[in-house]
Amino acid sequence: MNEKKEVYIKIKGRVQGIGFRRWAVSKAEEIGEISGWVTNAVDGSVEIRMSGPEKNLDEMILACHKGPMFARVDKVEFVVGRISSFLPPVTEGVFRRV
Repeated sequence: MNEKKEVYIKIKGRVQGIGFRRWAVSKAEEIGEISGWVTNAVDGSVEIRMSGPEKNLDEMILACHKGPMFARVDKVEFVVGRISSFLPPVTEGVFRRV
């Protein structure tokens, strides 16, 4: 069974200003069946909220531990709990920068 899951992660390190969001969109499209968004956070991290088959999400999370060529990923954290209503929803079939 290929049940859909949803995760919200925060990537910390040198991850802004080096194409991380563009890379994330490209990586999600390459893996396939991942919906969601990626954004720069005010604390200097990058946040990704995504849904899709667990196997695809695992592949994306593993890729985020490395990131694009000029990134330095220090930590990938899972954000748990209630998602703020100010954050955009996940639109099925779309992975985008916000």
